[in-house]
Amino acid sequence: MSVSPRNSLSAPEIVAPDGGLAPSTPSGPLGGATTTASQPASETASETARTASGTFSAVDETGTGATPRHAADLIVFGGTGDLSMRKLIPALYHCDRDGRLADETRIIAMSRGGLTDADFRGKVDAEARPVPEGEDDEGWQRFLRRLHHVSVDVGGSDRSGWGALSRLLAGYEDRDRVFYLASPPMTFGPFCREAHEAGLVTPHSRVVLEKPLGRDLASARAINDEVGAIFDERQIFRIDHYLGKETVQNLLVLRFANAFLEPVWNSLWIDHVQITVAETVGTPGRRGYYDHAGALRDMVQNHLLQLLCLVAMEPPSRNDRESIRDEKVKVLQSLRPIVGSEVDRFTVRGQYAAGDDVPSYLDEPASTPPTEISRRVETYAAIRAEVKNWRWAGVPFYLRTGKRMPSRRSEIVVQFKDVPHAIFPGATPNRLVLRLQPSEGIHLLLMAKEPGAGEVALRPVPLSLSFAETFQSRVPDAYERLLMDVLAGNPTLFMRRDEVEAAWRWIDPIIETWEGSEALPEPYPAGTAGPAGARELLARSGRTWHEEDL
Repeated sequence: MSVSPRNSLSAPEIVAPDGGLAPSTPSGPLGGATTTASQPASETASETARTASGTFSAVDETGTGATPRHAADLIVFGGTGDLSMRKLIPALYHCDRDGRLADETRIIAMSRGGLTDADFRGKVDAEARPVPEGEDDEGWQRFLRRLHHVSVDVGGSDRSGWGALSRLLAGYEDRDRVFYLASPPMTFGPFCREAHEAGLVTPHSRVVLEKPLGRDLASARAINDEVGAIFDERQIFRIDHYLGKETVQNLLVLRFANAFLEPVWNSLWIDHVQITVAETVGTPGRRGYYDHAGALRDMVQNHLLQLLCLVAMEPPSRNDRESIRDEKVKVLQSLRPIVGSEVDRFTVRGQYAAGDDVPSYLDEPASTPPTEISRRVETYAAIRAEVKNWRWAGVPFYLRTGKRMPSRRSEIVVQFKDVPHAIFPGATPNRLVLRLQPSEGIHLLLMAKEPGAGEVALRPVPLSLSFAETFQSRVPDAYERLLMDVLAGNPTLFMRRDEVEAAWRWIDPIIETWEGSEALPEPYPAGTAGPAGARELLARSGRTWHEEDL
């Protein structure tokens, strides 16, 4: 069967009374709708806050974004895999527990497992229950009743599974239908094509693509072309779960809802920015995947560059779904290319060696022995990046990520410059630390005098905002927020095609130079802070990595 052009799937931008895609009304990064001069607030409210019988309300009482209340079908391809069992199922349970899923919403897992509905529910109950027995047993059983399973062999010759899924979805064509592809990117195109051929892609459908989206710019474009042949761009949600974290969303609020930061958020006052995503875990059982990904593709191209964009972006003209993404693309387009000999000067790659009771990357348990590719892949990457525009000229952005690090930490550190004229000895520059994990929060380090008589002694003291302590509530997992945004049709925290391709365009020359080099990644003992070259990357300009616990 031939593939019809995606334009044949186009639906009106204004939501019809029977549901469908979210309205074209601008909605901000925190899920609230905004109005324009030509659109009265009453009209905005009528479009974005439908009644409980028809839909979702833009009013969010849980702090996790728009709250869909209309029935939807969420079909998870790879529904029995690690991501689904470890992240998606628990997130959906918490959404259900908080009353954010309509009673009729169904969660349909797709895999090759040959499971019945009862088998899948038993597997979820045994492996993915996020609360202990005795806590919310009634709610957990209600959630399990939402679950279904269909066996489908995507890319295979047996298409009977698609028939079974068609029968399960029959009669619900007017519902929002979300296809969540928790699978390798090579399956994205075939899945979309086969779903279309089975007649399952409706104007009310959306598709969620997990990272990594390709291995380089060419493969990312090919995947985007395949998916784009079936789904319109407004129906495609490219997910990066870091954008759903509370601290990341609060970065937007901190910058654009407070007046005191904007005057100093530039090269006149900021010395440099550090973005760190450190993991204590290695790659046991995952070397087959990691050999062909590495830290640069797995973490830098998506997570770290997204964080850089939110730090460096200009204030958007409006708080709507496209303005924020427009500004992020401008940042990626302003990144100074790192090419040729500059790759050795401005980047560092490493691979963890054996540490205390911890094997090296090459000795991690795996289904196959290490290869030459295994010896060359990086488990650590550090980059000195620059944003070439008026605001950030001369301010380095240091990015680093690694496996088998001393502590699990994801943070953004904005290092301010020294005071113009120091009258107190021992004063150190101010720092703004945005901690993504663990213990999400914001810390502003100021100089203060220690109590006591005699000489003035200074000490940096944090003004700290802990989300859990301040708001006295459970901090939702990033996937909770993003899943609700998908169901609400709000793409603000998802990546657009031009955004993904701009990131690959900047990363590709680094990958090509690394892969073409005879040098191997610099070894570092497991449990340490990375290779010596990463420290030298900052030491050349008299700087050091931020390592303190707050």
